Amino acid sequence: MHQTRSLNFPNILFLDGQCNPLLLELKAEYDYYVHRCNRTVQVTPKFHFHSKSAILVGSCNGFICLVGGLTHIKNHSVYINNPLLGEYFKLELSKWEISVTQVAYGVCFSEVSREYKVLRLVDRKVQDDTRASELEVYTFGVYEKWRNVGEISCPVWYDFGKANVNGALHWMVSEKTDSIYSFDVETEKIKSLPAPPGLETPSSNLRLAELGNCLCLTDNIHIWNVNINIWWMKEYGIAESWTKNSILVESIPRGMVNYSFEPIFIWKDGEILFQSRSKLAWYNPEMKTFRVVNVDGDVIASTQYTPSFYSLKTVMGDDFQVTNVYSKTEIV
Repeated sequence: MHQTRSLNFPNILFLDGQCNPLLLELKAEYDYYVHRCNRTVQVTPKFHFHSKSAILVGSCNGFICLVGGLTHIKNHSVYINNPLLGEYFKLELSKWEISVTQVAYGVCFSEVSREYKVLRLVDRKVQDDTRASELEVYTFGVYEKWRNVGEISCPVWYDFGKANVNGALHWMVSEKTDSIYSFDVETEKIKSLPAPPGLETPSSNLRLAELGNCLCLTDNIHIWNVNINIWWMKEYGIAESWTKNSILVESIPRGMVNYSFEPIFIWKDGEILFQSRSKLAWYNPEMKTFRVVNVDGDVIASTQYTPSFYSLKTVMGDDFQVTNVYSKTEIV
């Protein structure tokens, strides 16, 4: 049922203030002036992290990756979850070393090998207060341990983000704005891509996203009296293909001013769904207007989501131990 309905309306999965995963099917008839709210469906009701904080790393084909706790401390956990079926498993992490200062995570999928992978970038302090970053990869159902694929010179701060485009996961580093880095999911090679020519905005104020199968770069922080810019890479890897569009500041709803501004996905009619703090809103580029989505609950973190009845055992193998939070009869 959920797989059929997701073809008609977009679905979004988000975490609320209590770190509960909630599923929302967005419908066109709701707008800012309607008092009723979009009804959410709480999925995996017994799934929790034993933590007051959680990070929604990303979503791939109905599976989501979640981090419970703060990644700069030892006691955090990483889970892979199918929220519709209530299945999850906890990844065994590498031994924590006292030199570790930060860990960042990403999740991705290879269309070639059909493999799911979790990335783990470990930043550690070495001699003379210098830092080194090493990348580890966990492949579902293939390897039981994290594989160290080597040291990299383009570290990630906080997380990799969710910009999966052209078979690669993309990110920027905080010190530079002239390059975008990518991890090829199939070859596990890291490459650089050109940023928009003349870009002067610090990368800490920018956010990479995938919109309509294009790599996009957008202002992450909206400041009063300043337009929001979105750069689109129309031809992947071609610097000259970057095009810039601006969202006029006067069109932005009052409750979304001076907060983070992150695109979630683009719908078939060209509308873009944005998250700003705990609010969601559609932006219509033709009309240059926003329509706020009234949601029953706060939106802490969100991602585009395609519900799936595929069990985690289909990728992990029948011998792998997967936890079920409720019986099959509860989802029929």
